[in-house]
Amino acid sequence: MKCFVASLLALTFITSNFVASAYAKEETGVQLVDDAKSAVLIERDTGTVIYDKDSKERLPPASMTKIMTMLLIMEAIDKGSLKMNEKIRTSEYAASMGGSQIFLEPGEEMTTEQMLKGIAIGSANDASVAVAERLAGSEEAFVGQMNKKAAELGLKDTHFQNATGLPTDNHYSTAYDMAMMAKELLKYEQITKFTGTYEAYLRENSDKKFWLVNTNRLVKFYPGVDGLKTGYTNDAKYCLTATAQKNGMRVIAVVFGASTSKVRNAQVTKLLDYAFSQYETHPMYKRNHLLGKVTISKGEKRTVDAITSEPISLLTKKGMNIKDVNQKIVLSKNIKAPIKKGDRIGTLKITKDGNTLVTSPLLAKEDIQEASWWGLYKRSLSMFTKSGE
Repeated sequence: MKCFVASLLALTFITSNFVASAYAKEETGVQLVDDAKSAVLIERDTGTVIYDKDSKERLPPASMTKIMTMLLIMEAIDKGSLKMNEKIRTSEYAASMGGSQIFLEPGEEMTTEQMLKGIAIGSANDASVAVAERLAGSEEAFVGQMNKKAAELGLKDTHFQNATGLPTDNHYSTAYDMAMMAKELLKYEQITKFTGTYEAYLRENSDKKFWLVNTNRLVKFYPGVDGLKTGYTNDAKYCLTATAQKNGMRVIAVVFGASTSKVRNAQVTKLLDYAFSQYETHPMYKRNHLLGKVTISKGEKRTVDAITSEPISLLTKKGMNIKDVNQKIVLSKNIKAPIKKGDRIGTLKITKDGNTLVTSPLLAKEDIQEASWWGLYKRSLSMFTKSGE
């Protein structure tokens, strides 16, 4: 895209039943986590921090690293560069990972969907590296993509050295950064099909049938939990990034460094209970909702749809009413083809009484290629003919 110039459309979104103070604020003086090194609780759609305990402390994330691995996989699927039914071959290096694994053998093939099951449910290191090699050619190159994505998300306290979370120097993240990665991953609603499954089988119709049990026990024991990822090493202790949805509100709770898995689950449960008892969200738009059209210069098509990049909601404390919410849609002008599906072509901003509640990018719904010279000639001839009438 070239010559990004914004045009502003100001609209007023009137509601009678939206709740809470203009923007729900992080709680102070509330002690929810007492047996963990750090923790954070956020609402998914707005990213609002509801609870914080040392959430910017850099710590080893262990297998929660795979949240970023799964994010890059889901992005590739969304863009069409990777298919769910594509078979991925396991290299000798991937098969040698050790730790949590699905015991892939060198040369063994599984579909992307099967690999995702192994990663999301069984925390499979071998499957993580196999898919990383498919996407980037090597784990090292894939790690470069992981760190690039972290930078794009503005995560300044995260650095990866591998795709698995296996112990190594200079591999760290924070509770806050992990919550932001989870927020981004949850844009792809299909991921909870995997992370929310408690048990499943791989190689089911073979003599190497393999039973997967989710390392996140809250998937089974806490109503509404459908992800995301546990972690444990001797240095990291017991970690968990969990997400749950109830009454239309989705929250993300992260705990680093709990002393046992039982304590870890109890701490996350307290965070989830608090969120659902004190807050509520009010959905405005689903992901991929059409909010405008942008004119394309010299493209095969003259316009492209500008769609929401994520679910859009307002978060409020329970029981507080407001009426007027201002919505501003900023669309880019003078865009020249080609553009790619997912390119940013606008911004949605929602305010109340001068306070910004939500800012979210609007994306191109599809690829728009450059028009051929013959197509442009016919278009100009058509315009000339019409003007002559």
